[in-house]
Amino acid sequence: GYVSDISCSYPVNGRFSPDQRMIYEAVWAAPRAVEQSSRPGVRWTDMHQLAERTILTHLRDAGLLQGDVDEMMSAALGGVFMPHGLGHFIGCDVHDVGGYLGDALPRSSIPGLRNLRITRTLQENMAITIEPGCYFVDFLLDSAANNPAQSRFLVPEVLQRFRNFGGVRIEEDVIIRADRVEVMSDVPRTIEDIEAWMAGNVTHK
Repeated sequence: GYVSDISCSYPVNGRFSPDQRMIYEAVWAAPRAVEQSSRPGVRWTDMHQLAERTILTHLRDAGLLQGDVDEMMSAALGGVFMPHGLGHFIGCDVHDVGGYLGDALPRSSIPGLRNLRITRTLQENMAITIEPGCYFVDFLLDSAANNPAQSRFLVPEVLQRFRNFGGVRIEEDVIIRADRVEVMSDVPRTIEDIEAWMAGNVTHK
């Protein structure tokens, strides 16, 4: 048979705190942006960078970061908060093979991008995961704070509040169609649906 791989980040008490809500919304915006842009012929590395850019923009707007998002991207700040690749093939294996075959680019040395399992251009009917995340890892935050190219974008007094936050990841299983992305995963995703589901008021079908 075929496999799936679906990550869900839910608040254990059933209700999002303001900080949890803000980080969840930042991450939730990323797969929606990627789904809108993923089509046959699109390079997967570009989708990874779109996810990074989306999350960085939300973090800046929420006051955790400051400055120009294009400059953040040039400084590889996305890899501080999303230190993993955007997704992987699914099929006969959960992490299916083939991400570096065909027209794949060589593995990057840039943080975040270097962890990609796929660098190919998308083709129709590929089954793939879209799984952006935002994490607050002490080692990575400390390294960024000591890196002049990255530290100028940080707002330390606000980021300190998130040192014990952990992170959020949202993973969708999708099929690349000729003119759209078909989302196969069917779980509560919006904050409203998640809170209703955890309260026992199942509204998601």
